[in-house]
Amino acid sequence: MNTILKKIIAVFLVVVFFTNPSNTQQPPSTFADLVEKLTPAVVNISATRVIETKQNPFPFQFPPGSPFEDFFKEFDQGRTQKRKTTALGSGFIIDKEGTIITNNHVVQSAEGILIKLTNGKEYEAKLLGTDKDTDIAVLKINTKDKISFVNFADSDRARVGDWVIAIGNPFGLGGTVTKGIISARNRDINMGRIDDFIQTDAPINQGNSGGPLFNMKGEVVGINTAIFSQSGGSVGIGFAIPANSAKKVIDQIAQFGETKRGYIGVRIQDVTKEIAESLGLKNQEGSLISSVAKGGPADKAGIEAGDVVLEFDGKKVESTRKLQRIVGETPIKKSVEIKVWRNKKLLSKQINVERLEEAAEYKESQRPVASATLSVKELGVKIRNISQQDVSKRQALKDKNGVIISEIEKDGPVSLLPINEGDVIVAVANVQITNTKTFDDLFKRELRKNLNSVLLTIFDTNNQTKFIGVKIK
Repeated sequence: MNTILKKIIAVFLVVVFFTNPSNTQQPPSTFADLVEKLTPAVVNISATRVIETKQNPFPFQFPPGSPFEDFFKEFDQGRTQKRKTTALGSGFIIDKEGTIITNNHVVQSAEGILIKLTNGKEYEAKLLGTDKDTDIAVLKINTKDKISFVNFADSDRARVGDWVIAIGNPFGLGGTVTKGIISARNRDINMGRIDDFIQTDAPINQGNSGGPLFNMKGEVVGINTAIFSQSGGSVGIGFAIPANSAKKVIDQIAQFGETKRGYIGVRIQDVTKEIAESLGLKNQEGSLISSVAKGGPADKAGIEAGDVVLEFDGKKVESTRKLQRIVGETPIKKSVEIKVWRNKKLLSKQINVERLEEAAEYKESQRPVASATLSVKELGVKIRNISQQDVSKRQALKDKNGVIISEIEKDGPVSLLPINEGDVIVAVANVQITNTKTFDDLFKRELRKNLNSVLLTIFDTNNQTKFIGVKIK
């Protein structure tokens, strides 16, 4: 056999090897069998709330400056009307005892929670506990009926490109199935203290919140939580809480009725390439400590501002988000080794982890700020800080940071978008805000970029989170 023929055969064998169907994952011809098995464990959730609205005693409005305005104003004082509203969401059963998982924003401040199974049976649910930081709620129904349930996947094994199925209750249409792939992992969308979302292009809409995202083994790989959308409908960018993160929270709520996260009392930031070079680090890694809470665990352990955390409890720290997750998942009162980079030397310290929810710094950050109003002409809205009065009327705002939209101009940039008065802006360009000042600073920063639009994260009056792009030019 001559040399040329041998080369042709070799090339042919290589092509056959790399294109052999047995070496690639083929898309399923149907999802029907899997869906039939999983659907009975997915539930529709109706959460009833009572809201107060101001009632106009007259069938008309007096124009500003009218001589009758002051005369009849006393009739409009303190006149409020209470009405019930129902928020629809999704959930799924995780054990034969009737434990149900959903999003916190689906059931927050609810006076009654009704669970409906695919067989039509309905049950009143008891709220066992919630966690606003991960947007998870744990419910329980009491029944002697045999019920279907599903198991969690090891979400760390999920890969970008894997097939996934979402089953839920979008717009009240229960038992709706959509499919897609995992588009990305470890997404930070500034929804809470700990962000680590799975992104998917499986269509997710309002009402899918709290529903399961399944892998092809029929395991829950994530909990559908938020979408990016300018219209309020699906554009193929949805976000789910990874199963591994959810399991830790669910276990704590089941055991304690609340979460117990680790806390070491530091403020941290990412290590940039320039910071790494200036500190003598070989690689851009770790998390830089910008400040240390006086009397906190880190302060007691001898940690200083300017230190770079490279390892915590035997786990390598690649970034700020990684350190947040590791510390948050560390058992309370555990003494761990922390390795920091200081003055071009690696130091080892011993630190006692405390509970985040009991830290004075954390409690202070949760208090609603005093009211202050700001006009944003580029958006055509007026915004103000969340007040204690807002919280008393709407409990979902109790632990929420952001600004309330108090007024929308009739022909302003957001007037035709799914944004309403009473909605809360919680982030600008995926950066979380706390009050009108931080909003103003971040919004002006975006304006200086000469962009045509700006991305707002909205927590609406139905306690749903959505992402909306607003044209500003």
